[in-house]
Amino acid sequence: MNEIKFRFLVLSIALVTLSATSFSCSPIIAEGAQIQLLGEGFEFTEGPAADKDGNVYFTDQPNNKIHKWWAKTGEITVFHAETGRANGTYIDHDGNLLTCSDMDNQLWSIGMDGTPTVLVSEFGEKRLNGPNDLWIAPNGSIYFTDPLYKRPYWTRNPEMQQDGQHVYYLSPDRKKLVRVDENLVQPNGIIGTPDGKKLYVADIGDKKTYVYDIREDGMLTNRQLFTEMGSDGMTIDNQGNIYLTGRGVTVFNPQGEKIEQIDVDSGWTANVTFGGENRDMLFITASKKVFGLKMNVKGVR
Repeated sequence: MNEIKFRFLVLSIALVTLSATSFSCSPIIAEGAQIQLLGEGFEFTEGPAADKDGNVYFTDQPNNKIHKWWAKTGEITVFHAETGRANGTYIDHDGNLLTCSDMDNQLWSIGMDGTPTVLVSEFGEKRLNGPNDLWIAPNGSIYFTDPLYKRPYWTRNPEMQQDGQHVYYLSPDRKKLVRVDENLVQPNGIIGTPDGKKLYVADIGDKKTYVYDIREDGMLTNRQLFTEMGSDGMTIDNQGNIYLTGRGVTVFNPQGEKIEQIDVDSGWTANVTFGGENRDMLFITASKKVFGLKMNVKGVR
């Protein structure tokens, strides 16, 4: 056996072993659970969001599509084929799918019948840079990040439209849009606690994640460093643990202590959420594939 064939055989064995790795003695992962491939053949998966039945919607931004993974059957179908180049998504309290649609730098709401409505198109009479990820608070207000990632499909000036990369707040009545943090390098992932009292924002450009207190008026205060790690997307479970992405999925407890590393055999891990009929499956978007992992913890609304 020549050296090239031997190296290929070793690599193949390693990949098979990794794909079959099961978890044990983890406080958050189900005993013996394995990462399952749920779908592949996409260009770049992002923005997973689960509805009340545990079905997960996720985006394939280069192909301008939103797909739906059905919790009961495991089937994946196309939910929408003209998404405004949707990236991050979130289901609102009325069951609409809100999307960070950066083709025209907008925030959309898409009804279950597929009808889109533009919620935000500019700030200060200027385009946004490119909304990336969002979270909806219990009272219906929206927090979203607006970094700059130059897209090959843009026909407009690809340079920064705003005076920086910021975090925004949109009031529940959709009439008030304000910046709530102007001191980040490149904000990306964002998630809040189910009681609406804390917000986590990942500054991927500065390799840090921060936690804020949310005031009654929706503004942010008491910014604290949560961990020295940035993230693309992120989510939270019913124990308050925070899940960051990039190289696999890294999990921190509410005190900012790392408690788990979930390795994913698929390059960049862009985003994560909880889905499934019992909301106990970690749904991971990872480059051209999507994966699932059975958990001991559950997602929250």
